[in-house]
Amino acid sequence: MTRPIVVLKCGGSTLEQLSDSFFEGLRALQEQGKQPVIVHGGGPDIQSMLQQLDIKTEFHDGLRKTTEPVMNVVEMVLAGSVNKRLVTRLRSFGVDAAGLSGCDGGLLECKPISLETLGLVGEVTHVTTNVLEALFLKGIVPVIAPIGVDKEGVHYNINADTAAAAVANALHAEQLMFVTDVPGILKDDKLIQELSISECEALISDGTIYGGMLPKVRAALATLNDRLQQVAIVNGAMKQNNGCIRGTTIKRSLEVV
Repeated sequence: MTRPIVVLKCGGSTLEQLSDSFFEGLRALQEQGKQPVIVHGGGPDIQSMLQQLDIKTEFHDGLRKTTEPVMNVVEMVLAGSVNKRLVTRLRSFGVDAAGLSGCDGGLLECKPISLETLGLVGEVTHVTTNVLEALFLKGIVPVIAPIGVDKEGVHYNINADTAAAAVANALHAEQLMFVTDVPGILKDDKLIQELSISECEALISDGTIYGGMLPKVRAALATLNDRLQQVAIVNGAMKQNNGCIRGTTIKRSLEVV
């Protein structure tokens, strides 16, 4: 029987802040019979390296325009140093992990969003899951750098949020978690532990959900479907309770009366 799959997207700004209990929570997921998959970003590390190499970059609608020199740095940082640091830390907590990029085994097939506006920024068109399934059989946690490849072999920079959503959908994941630097969705400074789709939309309308939380919630709502029934927004730096990863869970099933 296939183990339930949980996909975690770890933002680049949160990677160095991930708490010990976050990794203990990951190990607990495995002990509960679940299969974690991690997709990570690395924006701050990429920006730092671009500045060191004096390579100019710009953003359009939150996406980094990726020229060939920028792409070389993106791939070096994401699939190299960031990916391997995360794998090493997972293994130090007893979580057997293997790092790979979306180019390995054609894992993340993609096409350009707009070569003129964004350059080598891609959107996922297909996820080749057999690469991941082979790791699952060995009890290994895949750690994926969001680099994609098209049919001509050209490599692309992929937004980590959308890459994680594509992986979750392709694997028929039970849950998707966006790991951030905030505890979840707050109302009157109190954490909301569960929300339905309609409740999220109401909180967006009344301004409770705003700023940096808004794109995360919208991505979560867009990902929910008949297979993937819940998306969580959690703080990777927060001390967790008894190994359980806590935050706000948005549940599609709460819509059913």
